[in-house]
Amino acid sequence: MSKVCDFCGKHAVAGRSISHSHRTVARKFKPNIQRVTVYVDGRAVKKNVCTRCLKKGNIARSPYQA
Repeated sequence: MSKVCDFCGKHAVAGRSISHSHRTVARKFKPNIQRVTVYVDGRAVKKNVCTRCLKKGNIARSPYQA
């Protein structure tokens, strides 16, 4: 599954993890992507959406979710 939000384009970014002794390790910061059914142009399709977009409520979710 792609780790990119289909609405806002949020994706993984590179960074560093720094321990108490200040050793650094390269890592990735990944967004929380959920696969949800949303309405696009009047039909239900599955999209990858980050949880920030879900919290905003500016996407039309399908009412038939369990």
